[in-house]
Amino acid sequence: MLTKALYRDDFYLSTAEGTVTAIHEDGGIELDQTCFYATSGGQPGDTGFLERADGSRVALAPTKHGATKDIIIHVPLADQPTPEVGEKLVLHVDWPRRYRLMRMHTACHLLSVVCPYPITGAAVGEEESRVDFDMTDTIDREEVTAKLMALVEENHSVFLQWITDEELAANPDIVKSKNVRPPMGLGRVSLVCIGENSAVDSQPCGGTHVSETQEVGAIHIAKIEKKGKENRRFRIRFGTLAEET
Repeated sequence: MLTKALYRDDFYLSTAEGTVTAIHEDGGIELDQTCFYATSGGQPGDTGFLERADGSRVALAPTKHGATKDIIIHVPLADQPTPEVGEKLVLHVDWPRRYRLMRMHTACHLLSVVCPYPITGAAVGEEESRVDFDMTDTIDREEVTAKLMALVEENHSVFLQWITDEELAANPDIVKSKNVRPPMGLGRVSLVCIGENSAVDSQPCGGTHVSETQEVGAIHIAKIEKKGKENRRFRIRFGTLAEET
């Protein structure tokens, strides 16, 4: 069965109810709906736990997709109890972890504004994220950090707009990633927009984000690495550049 992904319409939803629709041979649990984000697009899947009617818990490793993007599998840690098909559960996302990932993911989008080059790779992490750009220019990390923090402190709104798969196919230039295409096949694609009327940025993304840029908090470029003749890797960390040095 397909899983209704509640997080797509509410990034701040950390708890919800769901009914077990399938149990995989490896223990993976499918539900009719979930607020858990599944690993995709460089962002790790949510962790947390499932609460049973008797109050016992099923602790979860990072959530993942099944054979398609509309199947979401909750992965129990070792030696966890196995619920039954048809059982109703309460889902609890590890919110502090999710919120850090939301802040980091939004910071990555801001970096793509400061550095308007094709993106060749990215990975969102709790403590550090990286974004790789197809570029040869030499750029100063202090300058990039200052421009990033200016966007954070201007407190631009962050919101979603939805377009159809056909609209995305007709406007390929809105995709910043050089190697990875946005998730299509579900009928609609979310655009993460920053600023009034998307004045700062707009790009397809299925990840989770904060609602305004000031929520990102203090962020800085810890390192810029040369990864080949035309590739630069930017490492983003929380905190100030002064704290890094």
